[in-house]
Amino acid sequence: MHPVTTLYKVALVIVLGIVIFNLGQALYFMMHDTGKNKRTVWALTRRIGFSLLLILMVIIGIWAGLLHPHGIGG
Repeated sequence: MHPVTTLYKVALVIVLGIVIFNLGQALYFMMHDTGKNKRTVWALTRRIGFSLLLILMVIIGIWAGLLHPHGIGG
C-alpha cells in the first residue's frame, strides 16, 4: 500500500473521530446545560461542517484513486 493512501485513510478516520466527538459533546451539553448557553448548537454546527468535510474527502479520494469503493459481493 502506498504511504499517501495510508495517510489519507488515517486522515479520514481522524475526521470521522472528530465528527463522533462533536456529536457526543452536543449530547453532553444538551443533557447538562439549562438552555442559556448555545454550546449544543455550536457542537452540532461543527459536526455538520466536519461531516461535509468528510464526505468531500471521500469523494476526492475516490476521484483521485486513493479509495476504491466496492459493491455488495464485489
